[in-house]
Amino acid sequence: MITPESATGQARATPTRPTQARLARVPELTALFWVLKVLTTGMGETASDYLAHTIGAVLAVGLSGLALVAALAMQLAAKRYVPWIYWTAVAMVSVFGTVAADVAHVGFGVPYAVSTVGFAVVLALLLGLWHRLEGTLSVHSIDTRRREAFYWATVLTTFALGTAAGDLTAVVLGLGYLGSAVLFAAAFAVPALGYWRLRRGPVLAFWTAYVITRPLGASVADWMGVSAARGGLAFGTGLVTVVWAAAIAGIVGWAVTSGRARPAALD
Repeated sequence: MITPESATGQARATPTRPTQARLARVPELTALFWVLKVLTTGMGETASDYLAHTIGAVLAVGLSGLALVAALAMQLAAKRYVPWIYWTAVAMVSVFGTVAADVAHVGFGVPYAVSTVGFAVVLALLLGLWHRLEGTLSVHSIDTRRREAFYWATVLTTFALGTAAGDLTAVVLGLGYLGSAVLFAAAFAVPALGYWRLRRGPVLAFWTAYVITRPLGASVADWMGVSAARGGLAFGTGLVTVVWAAAIAGIVGWAVTSGRARPAALD
């Protein structure tokens, strides 16, 4: 049979499907991401305080550490971004990171100023090593186990740093929890506006904002949970933990069912 190709002596190109974009193992960076980030930080703060006062700091560190290992194992074993697994891992990082920072201060007497500087140095070294080995710090490049391992190590360090910084401003500098929340909300707006308006330094803006959301969420949650004598609303750390955890679960569930829980596209 004579086909159009044979009649012209040229082969017609076979239509192909457009190549599907590769996807990262972390969420798309939308407003929803930042809302959940703040909620997980606050929940982790009050959960760690509640556990430390009910079962003791040592046992709280051990149990939260085991929960963190289990959550990260599930995250690293997943072959794609799974919202429930990812945000569970973030929540466990928040709890463990808070307990670890608190133990450094209460258990070993490390001043908040010292622990803040110390965690900042660790974070800088970690980011430097990550960039040297991988050539990028963008969350839009996380598609290998090693890059994801760097990501979670960095996330854990930012939580510990944010915890120490939040306690430093609230307790040592005397701003209180509400004052600290206002301070960090203003600080969060700086990299956010710098990126959205100028479109410059997206990687630096992301990690700066990521660090700041830790003391922001923790300060708000502490303000809601601590006693009136400490400048709070006295709802109790247990109640605040349950309410914020329910909010996280509800938002993640809504994002999944509405199709808004999307992974970040890779560079």
